[in-house]
Amino acid sequence: MAKISKLFMAFCLVVLSASVVLAGNDGGQVKQPTITPQVSGTTQLLIAVSPVNENVVWASGTGGTFVVTTNGGKTWRSGVVPGTTTDPNDELQFRDVYGVSDKIAYLLSIGNNTNDFKIYKTIDGGATWKIEFTNATVNAFYDCFAFWGPDRGIAHSDSVNGVFPDLRTFDGRTWQSIANRMPPALTGEASFSSSGTCTATQGLFNAWSVTGAQAIAARVLATRDGGQTWKAYNTPLETSASGGATTVAFRDGRHGIVAGGDLGDDSFADAATSDDGGQTWTLTNKPPLQGTIFCLAYVRGSRFDDNGFYLDPDNWGFDGQNFDLEHAVVVTAETQPAFSSGGAAWTPDEGRTWYPIAGVDGNWAVAFANPKAGWFVGNNGQILKISF
Repeated sequence: MAKISKLFMAFCLVVLSASVVLAGNDGGQVKQPTITPQVSGTTQLLIAVSPVNENVVWASGTGGTFVVTTNGGKTWRSGVVPGTTTDPNDELQFRDVYGVSDKIAYLLSIGNNTNDFKIYKTIDGGATWKIEFTNATVNAFYDCFAFWGPDRGIAHSDSVNGVFPDLRTFDGRTWQSIANRMPPALTGEASFSSSGTCTATQGLFNAWSVTGAQAIAARVLATRDGGQTWKAYNTPLETSASGGATTVAFRDGRHGIVAGGDLGDDSFADAATSDDGGQTWTLTNKPPLQGTIFCLAYVRGSRFDDNGFYLDPDNWGFDGQNFDLEHAVVVTAETQPAFSSGGAAWTPDEGRTWYPIAGVDGNWAVAFANPKAGWFVGNNGQILKISF
């Protein structure tokens, strides 16, 4: 995928259950979500969002910008990381964010130059930021990162000369290359800086990264051992020089969903599900949207306790609804030519049936702390809270 496309495009798909009332497949009542606008304090494009819990949420975007709330979005505080806007022709964009607490968060930047790809960390609520990693690999393009816990994570890059120069941290301070552990790349294989969701983690050791940008196959790269070893699996998603798999999420170690599209053709939005940890995939019914799907997140909001152990809550209640929250998915898309608008839809059953969502347009990412507390972020600093 051309890097100029990565600098300006991202969209989103999210997994949740729902709250206007629609008839379900079995005659039950399915509620649409409640959408509540919030004031971010910035007009910069917001690209990624990371809820820590129902009160603490971090988001990031263009112009070296981050925003954070500690009261569920009643008020947001915006800031610019020093040094990210010194060159007006090369202002850094934060394409991914991971919030650990109200004090601790990570940011992943992109830009026009090799050394613009950096990982930042704050431990004082954004008052100061430390650079933990600066890229030195020519033609590397770090699209996204994901974490198993507060100090354990991976960062994923486009391939360079047939190799994925991916990174891993065990201490939340230093990042090491795991390029020699990754599967060989297909010619030209790359990923999409898709609101921080081209890589997903689950449990203590599982992770998946998704690819495209070439004509052979949109693939999933999977590890079961914390990044020690990886395997590559094909998906049935459309792929091309400007398309492929853009986003992935798993609700447990076996069941997940991948989605994507083609940035050059608004008719190719597609999604697929797996029930064997990503080894095989089945296309869902086509989402009722134009554009490209660029973001996935399960509404349960997978988080970790103080020791880094995965918290897997019991199934949530549904107020009489006949659908299981774990199987529901929300999708947002952006469309050509400006990639500043796109609709939203959701499915209660992982893609067998779909329903449109009103009042959501031009948002690039969405994630949840729990079904009552989710956030869309997007163009012009837009933030929408989603409640079910």
